[in-house]
Amino acid sequence: MPNKTEETNAVRQVRHQPVKLDEADRKILGLLAADSSQTYAELSEILHLSAPAVHDRVKRLKRDGVIKATVAQIDGCKVGRTLLTFVLVNTKNVVSTKRLLTLSNLPEIEEIHTVTGDSSVMLKVRAHDTESLEELLGKVQDVDGVESTRSYVVLSTFVERGPDPHL
Repeated sequence: MPNKTEETNAVRQVRHQPVKLDEADRKILGLLAADSSQTYAELSEILHLSAPAVHDRVKRLKRDGVIKATVAQIDGCKVGRTLLTFVLVNTKNVVSTKRLLTLSNLPEIEEIHTVTGDSSVMLKVRAHDTESLEELLGKVQDVDGVESTRSYVVLSTFVERGPDPHL
């Protein structure tokens, strides 16, 4: 039987250490964050570096985990997921929090975060409508050890972005 430390560590992630980035790395990150479809040749012209040098830098940034993925940013409303909601979940203990991770395969759940404050976990959920949100909340509340949930439905989104690589 695992001890308490093992059970706790199963939920926690490894402490993140910043990667050493120079100004060219930060410029590459900013350019790719704005438009990841740019070619290495296009980036090299902007940065005044050779295309192979840009390629090597991007490859290193991917290897070091700075660039986690190159993805299309999809508009939830245009694909029928019009109801963006943040759900705060109170759990009994760390083991209960770990059980919530079993819901990570549900397509409505975009993010799962452990948080401080009045709740244990925050979910970012994008549902089709109130009925599908209610169904999802039922699944969350069915997880053993979940004590309560609070939902905050988003009315409008004005800013949604990743971290600024220049700060």
